[in-house]
Amino acid sequence: MITPVVLCGGSGTRLWPLSRKSYPKQFSSLIGSESLFQASTKRLQGPLFNAPVIVTANDFRFIAVQQLQEVGVDPAAVLIEPTGRDTAPAILAAALYLHDTDPDGMMLVAPSDHVIPDNALFAATVEAALPAAQAGQLVTFGITPDRPETGYGYLELAAAPGETAQPIPLKSFVEKPDSASAAEMLDAGRYLWNAGIFLFSVKAILAAFEQNEPDMVQAVRAAVADAKADLGFLRLAAEPWAEAPAISVDYAVMEKAANLSVVPYAGRWSDLGDWAAVWRETETDGMAQTAETTAISCKNTLLRSEVEGQHVVGIGLEDIVAVAMPDAVLVSHKDHAQDVKQAVAQLKSAEAIQAESFPKDHRPWGWFESLVIGDRFQVKRIVVNAGAALSLQSHVHRAEHWIVVQGTAKVTVDDEVRLVTENQSIYIPLGAKHRMENPGKLPMVLIEVQTGSYLGEDDIIRYEDIYARD
Repeated sequence: MITPVVLCGGSGTRLWPLSRKSYPKQFSSLIGSESLFQASTKRLQGPLFNAPVIVTANDFRFIAVQQLQEVGVDPAAVLIEPTGRDTAPAILAAALYLHDTDPDGMMLVAPSDHVIPDNALFAATVEAALPAAQAGQLVTFGITPDRPETGYGYLELAAAPGETAQPIPLKSFVEKPDSASAAEMLDAGRYLWNAGIFLFSVKAILAAFEQNEPDMVQAVRAAVADAKADLGFLRLAAEPWAEAPAISVDYAVMEKAANLSVVPYAGRWSDLGDWAAVWRETETDGMAQTAETTAISCKNTLLRSEVEGQHVVGIGLEDIVAVAMPDAVLVSHKDHAQDVKQAVAQLKSAEAIQAESFPKDHRPWGWFESLVIGDRFQVKRIVVNAGAALSLQSHVHRAEHWIVVQGTAKVTVDDEVRLVTENQSIYIPLGAKHRMENPGKLPMVLIEVQTGSYLGEDDIIRYEDIYARD
């Protein structure tokens, strides 16, 4: 059996404003009702696979676990990266972790943000690659191209692929090409898109790292050895982890390895790298629209509203992407979809909060969003998951008024504990120690009105917290 290693620590910006540093695309429902992360982990279930190992960032650990619970996936482990160091250290950490229990085991490394609709075909392709990986090959999967794409790297094969998915020796890696080169490679028939999905034995990938990145092995081995269990997570040690270089597994190992094979995958695949890719995956007769949109005389256009009750109307548009969020709107020509990253960089330079922060602030207990912000007051909607609780805390600069609109809240204010049900409210004086809990089996929703001289999220003194936050 194969242990999937799912990488979900990235923070892509090309799908801004939906994907941001605080809540990146892998956790969003871009296509269908499930997030890309949920669809990816469900794809790696079945008789071929063990429980997955998840590698993610500290800020995403509770989001990842909650989304796994929602789709009934129980991970073998969740490794927390102290800082993002690209894919090579993440894969190496997972391999070292697995080596302690099964040094001869097989591992399938997969990103968490790809679209692969045919789960059965994907599993069959992985199974076809298994003998080569068991024989010591580092197997990468290539996607049969259907257009001269310039946004992907390519894999040059030693021979053209046949009718069935069989391992083929890799001749070379090819960086993202220009349009003319991409067209030539498509015609040649010996080039596949580099999917960034790998299958190898724990022993083989560790040997490759030892040969090509011995200093990285030393740093990451120490980070794994000194890792600490934390609320069901395994937190890698920060100090040795910082010594590992930030580098992709392609540059660190794959481009230097002599034992590389490629298995073609002939099914549909997309890394959803930009809004043009989302349009391709969701369009019908050239139009890709969400529910609250209207298109009049539009062609080859994506219209998307991510705000309940906000309608997006497009008139006479062609080859346009329009995405509306509560705090930002993107309008772009599809040919410039890759340039969204530049826009995010400019917003960040201007210190615009929309550059990295998502309108919904996700926390271990649920999420909140600001509805109105004014001088000395703020109104929030707060959603608390079933059985979850906020920390016991107090504020120096603000008082709060809570109105429950759905469910029942168990509220602590200093020495008093009481239940507050729908249409009831409670006042939290400035300086009072307080906590909110959801004792029910469904999410609890309340409206919070803050008043005071300072309303920032750092005005919190925590006394007790079940999530072990500072």
